[in-house]
Amino acid sequence: MTDDPILTKLTELFRNIFDDEDIVITRASTAEDVDGWDSVNHITLVVAVEQAFGIKFKTAEIESLGNVGDLAALIAAKTGG
Repeated sequence: MTDDPILTKLTELFRNIFDDEDIVITRASTAEDVDGWDSVNHITLVVAVEQAFGIKFKTAEIESLGNVGDLAALIAAKTGG
């Protein structure tokens, strides 16, 4: 997998939400790279990330995300990781 614990956890979440054990995400991954990543699954993903990492996102933070790397950096900033 990866030695990045945030990316490892995100991969688990993606595989669960998109019901696909073969999903491989990188920091460069975007919604266009994942089948089924639509607006509904985006909300599901955000809620799952908040629960998994024990954090809350502001709407502006979510809107500023361009890829998984941005999400991982935001998680790191909020968790001190």
